[in-house]
Amino acid sequence: MRAIGLMSGTSMDGIDVALIESDGEAVAGFGPAATFAYAKAEAAILRGAVAAAHGLTDRRARPGLVAAAETLTTMLHAQAVRKFLAANGIDAGTVEVIGFHGQTILHRPERGLTVQIGDGRALARTLGIRVVYDFRAADVAAGGQGAPLVPVYHRALARMLDRPHPIAVLNIGGVANVTYLDGVPDPYACDTGPGNALIDDFMRERNGEARDPAGVNAGRGRVDEEAVARVLAHPFFALPPPKSLDRNDFRAFVARETGLHAKTTADGAATLTAITAAAIAAIVPHLPAAPRSWVAAGGGIHNATLMRMLAECLAPARIETADAVGWNADALEAQAFAFMAVRTVRGLPITFPTTTGVPAPTTGGVVAEP
Repeated sequence: MRAIGLMSGTSMDGIDVALIESDGEAVAGFGPAATFAYAKAEAAILRGAVAAAHGLTDRRARPGLVAAAETLTTMLHAQAVRKFLAANGIDAGTVEVIGFHGQTILHRPERGLTVQIGDGRALARTLGIRVVYDFRAADVAAGGQGAPLVPVYHRALARMLDRPHPIAVLNIGGVANVTYLDGVPDPYACDTGPGNALIDDFMRERNGEARDPAGVNAGRGRVDEEAVARVLAHPFFALPPPKSLDRNDFRAFVARETGLHAKTTADGAATLTAITAAAIAAIVPHLPAAPRSWVAAGGGIHNATLMRMLAECLAPARIETADAVGWNADALEAQAFAFMAVRTVRGLPITFPTTTGVPAPTTGGVVAEP
């Protein structure tokens, strides 16, 4: 099937769009990919929706700003698809399905609650293409964590990769997650802890830019090793998989334990970057065996300081970027939702007891016809 995947992550920097050819088991071909950045005002509305969703108890509720953010999310995704199709000369009639993740504004699986805004039915009607959306809800309703979802796609990619096993595929988005692969039928995965979210939020507060470009600030700073140790003493890091996080779960805790307000921008960025690297490395004792090969994707791979720290934390295992092994690091999550859309249409599971803790392999996603 020819499928398009759409992803707007917890970093809220834009919409990734990617096209693949797949039967839901393997990837037959990779098409083009693109990112459509959010304007500052658009990103501000999405961040406002996250704040407004804090007290939600009903995943269907759309109070005030949340409703406005959902309308905006749906409109911007429709625009992104149209621009993508036009830029690449793709006839919409040849696209069989779109995987639409939407925008996560709340993830509380311990309360049976996960909320991704974006109207899949409206998107299908607008584009005239079948859309699969709301990928996490069925898993959470069945008792799973609802995250991470991408491991089933990591498995398909790793089958084409010639690297020493076990292989770990690491995604460093707002939250970081890892997929462990060693030839077993089902992937083994979990969230590892904060990804880019802590760094992005800190940099936005300090200079208005929601990132540390290439890790330059962190590279100039001094890591507060005692603060890193205090954060890593949090009970989350001692939990075995499956486990998952909301992007804001560690924000107040880390600010308190690190004394961020009193740190220079460089020292704060360095300490937060070290926390992200240490949190990823802390998952290794909880895996069936120590990975020999790591493949990293997501926005975090553009942070050279983070990648250096990861290499030090994960040694002697080798860490490579997804681009270096022939994948498209920036498009990988969008590709994954295209892949999962195909699996949903075919009735194949997208989550497993070893990835989200769901009791049995579970199909996910709601299908909306145009």
